[in-house]
Amino acid sequence: MIRNKWLWPALFVVPAVELFGFVLVSSYLGAPKTLLLLVFTSIIGLLMMRFEGKKVLQDSRQQMQEGQVPGRTMLDGLCIFFGGFLLILPGFVTDIIGFTLVFPLTRPLYRGFLLKWIEKKMKNGTFTLYRR
Repeated sequence: MIRNKWLWPALFVVPAVELFGFVLVSSYLGAPKTLLLLVFTSIIGLLMMRFEGKKVLQDSRQQMQEGQVPGRTMLDGLCIFFGGFLLILPGFVTDIIGFTLVFPLTRPLYRGFLLKWIEKKMKNGTFTLYRR
């Protein structure tokens, strides 16, 4: 059973918004150019995700070798992973959000929200950290 109160509405709202965006853009560009644009943005986004993901891995390895905990770098990795997932989904709204998650200049906005969410979950006991 899925308990997240936002998941079910998102399963209906996101496709509706993406369909509306597709219809709107295709009314200006035409359907073939709109499909080409969707494929192009997905390819560019996946390439960005790959590049930024490698950079985050290198940064986290370097921080661990220096004896530091790569906390911020791990949050960047989560943002890049989720952004890449959104870039794979077809649609303009998910592509825009995915690009902003993958792009290094806009990623700190999401990182701050993610950090506050994790802190809130840890304080109320719904997020548990396990160590080996």
